[in-house]
Amino acid sequence: MGVFCSKEHQSGGRQPHDYNHNHNHNNGAAATASASKGGKNRYAKIGDDYNTLDQVTEALAHAGLESSNLIVGIDFTKSNEWTGRMSYNNRSLHAMGNAPNPYEQAISIIGRTLARFDEDNLIPCFGFGDTTTHDQSVFSFYHDNQPCDGFEQALARYRELVPQLKLAGPTSFAPIIETAIGIVDASGGQYHVLLIIADGQVTRSIETGNGQLSPQERETIEAIVKASDYPLSIVLVGVGDGPWDMMRQFDDNIPSRAFDNFQFVNFTQIMSRPIPTSKKEAEFALSALMEIPEQFKAAMSLQLLGKRRGFPSRPVLPPPVSDRQQYSGCSSVKQAQSTSYEASLKAPSASHTPSAPREDNDIGDPQTCPICWNQEKNLAFGCGHQTCSDCAKDLKVCPMCQKSISVRLKLY
Repeated sequence: MGVFCSKEHQSGGRQPHDYNHNHNHNNGAAATASASKGGKNRYAKIGDDYNTLDQVTEALAHAGLESSNLIVGIDFTKSNEWTGRMSYNNRSLHAMGNAPNPYEQAISIIGRTLARFDEDNLIPCFGFGDTTTHDQSVFSFYHDNQPCDGFEQALARYRELVPQLKLAGPTSFAPIIETAIGIVDASGGQYHVLLIIADGQVTRSIETGNGQLSPQERETIEAIVKASDYPLSIVLVGVGDGPWDMMRQFDDNIPSRAFDNFQFVNFTQIMSRPIPTSKKEAEFALSALMEIPEQFKAAMSLQLLGKRRGFPSRPVLPPPVSDRQQYSGCSSVKQAQSTSYEASLKAPSASHTPSAPREDNDIGDPQTCPICWNQEKNLAFGCGHQTCSDCAKDLKVCPMCQKSISVRLKLY
């Protein structure tokens, strides 16, 4: 690992792309105009210029973003076992316990924030960096590439998978980014947001000299540049101790793109602040999503929406779990309404039978809502599982057992 800043970049030399640092700092229309007139080398950075979630929501609506299709990628590299030494009480960042781990927190916060913009509620979820994928591919949370029906099911499936995975490496974000590009292309060029949650920088070995890039660094940079030709925003959330030097370089200093499509957010730094949890969550969501309105405008200005370019789909591996594991298949409630990912999926396999309901003590404090982890449970479904009333408002299936909700009982 190391800071991403090479002599070739400083001198204007070339890797496979020209990472030219001559760019202005205007945003919005100026950014899209310079990109569309002069090509990628006339790129202008979009700034972090929103202060509240209301402003982000207003800007999303003003930009015409009626539907935000979310894609999630989770880092399962070996370093997760020690990069929580300072920030997570020396525990693995994927450790399961009575409180949500950093990955669960990030999925929940972003999922809750974007849920209102997601029409079909289908979220393709992938893992990378384990012993089956390394830095070459990704695995789907479900067989046949089925997406999760909402962030609640994504969380439930994450909890099912983690105990069975073997962490490995090295770290590269290229496979998940290229997988997301394939999803965007298969959707006919609909706008998507790729949420990558990871514990560290792209692998840089000690053999990589000054002024050089490791293979993983080069592939990741090329994937980010390639993604800017598609209506895809990339949000990288850093959990654990870091270091994050190179991620900040990715965020600010790769101007050889059609538009500024990458945002890095230091989850640990925000969530360690001595302020109420609700304020920390709002600040994190804002930091992660504040650039999306202008990125969406840039994609529209560059006429990236509504096009299918024939991007070759990357092979996606099945979830690396035991054949004896039962799979809590995704709900079919909204499949007929899907406008994005569902069109590219295979039909569900008959072997996908719902798993047994999980006991409350498997997923946290028995008195706390297993979705938001903030409020007490005050509503029960007919299946017997409980959540808070706020989280239950838009649920059509129980996130714990995937049974349709027909009965809702107020507990107090």
